[in-house]
Amino acid sequence: MIRLAVAAEGETEMEFTKEILAGHLRPRNVEPTPVNMGGNVSIQRLAEEMTRLYWTHDAVTSLVDFYGFKQKGSATADGLETEVRDQVRKNIRRVRRDWDARKVLPYVQRHEFEALLFADVDSFLYIGIDQEGVGELQDVRSQFETPEDINDDRDTAPSKRILQVVPSYDKVVQGTIIAAEVGLEEICSACPRFRAWLARLEALGTR
Repeated sequence: MIRLAVAAEGETEMEFTKEILAGHLRPRNVEPTPVNMGGNVSIQRLAEEMTRLYWTHDAVTSLVDFYGFKQKGSATADGLETEVRDQVRKNIRRVRRDWDARKVLPYVQRHEFEALLFADVDSFLYIGIDQEGVGELQDVRSQFETPEDINDDRDTAPSKRILQVVPSYDKVVQGTIIAAEVGLEEICSACPRFRAWLARLEALGTR
């Protein structure tokens, strides 16, 4: 069994890893263990956490949002992943010359965890939203090619879109419920960046 550490941005990502990712990856010989970073994610802080986990696990990844990523400047989600990976490599090489690049798989969710929930907005019915509310969320979804394209402005990030329709939305509890109802198959079908990341995690079990 491959021991995979997941540097998780917060409680929502922790629950998603424990309740959904683990059930999918465990039969594929990968055991993910989330580690709560408690927010305030930056390149340096994420690289330091992933470096620490590198020494104690067979592989390490991350599950953090592009929205709210500190000091990202004009970097893209892909660019941040590259910068984090490069910094982890530098950290490891301060201790030992060689490092296993296959062990380090940074992932930055574009733009936010809640983007994944837009893969099937009908699943919001499971937290008591009526059809009118689902229709409003579907209107949002229809404006973008994929859920991952829903932008990250202060007022229009995926979670902000949901809160406009469901002011009582609890991302930790309800976010995981909705994600479970949507299902990883549907999420992967609608969200290509997430699908590519999950495929890399699955491949760890075939080493």
